[in-house]
Amino acid sequence: MKKQDIVKTLEQAKKNSPKRNFKQSVDLIINLKDLDLKKPEHNVNMPVTLHYPSGKQVSVCALVGQELQAKAKEVCNETILATEFAKFKDKKAMKQLADKHDFFIAQASVMPQIATTFGRVFGPRGKMPNPKVGAVLPPNANVKPLCDKLSKTVTVATKEEPVVKCMVGKEDTKEEELIDNILTVYNTVIQKLPSEHNIKNAMLKLTMGPAFRIGNVEKEESKENSVDKKESKAKAPKDALEKKEVKKESPKKVEEPKEEVKKEIKE
Repeated sequence: MKKQDIVKTLEQAKKNSPKRNFKQSVDLIINLKDLDLKKPEHNVNMPVTLHYPSGKQVSVCALVGQELQAKAKEVCNETILATEFAKFKDKKAMKQLADKHDFFIAQASVMPQIATTFGRVFGPRGKMPNPKVGAVLPPNANVKPLCDKLSKTVTVATKEEPVVKCMVGKEDTKEEELIDNILTVYNTVIQKLPSEHNIKNAMLKLTMGPAFRIGNVEKEESKENSVDKKESKAKAPKDALEKKEVKKESPKKVEEPKEEVKKEIKE
């Protein structure tokens, strides 16, 4: 993926999106191909930490012991102590909690309790505290750096379709920051796939606008023109054949009366 192609596509997306009284998000859509999503190795479900904020307000919930309670309350949207886990034995309550927050962080010493209490709901939704992004902390850790990191982290997942979507910025985000975020997500997805050929195409769109394929706007237009030309050429021979058929039929009509005249003369 080339930077100049991203710039052109961003221009198209902004130009063709209706103006709104709010700042629209810029979304990246990566369409995949030749994958069997029933195979775990063909699925994409991972966090990607961007170099610049995506513009989305990220909500973080801390599941901790008393050691991290004070630090977590300073920077997290919600803090739940291990002694309060019993309140979430009801599956409905757990689902509501999972939908409420983007990320969950945990104190390492209470991870077994988290797995027992929340695992059956959080696991399938990809909401369990993820060690890959540093979301499992020791009791004496500083929570703020992790929350700052998560504020620039997006989750990309195929779910039930061979496509991943994520927000990479706002329409007023600096162009160089948008480009960097787009390339970061794109390159990370490529590394996860069996082959880079598993990417069918990548598209950009604003919240209320149509999607545009990165690096292929002009090519798509030229293809449409070539199709029109082919159709016009295909019509021309048909018209010519119809004219030839008319010419062939016209002599027959002239010959028929001549044959009848000959018969009458013989009689």
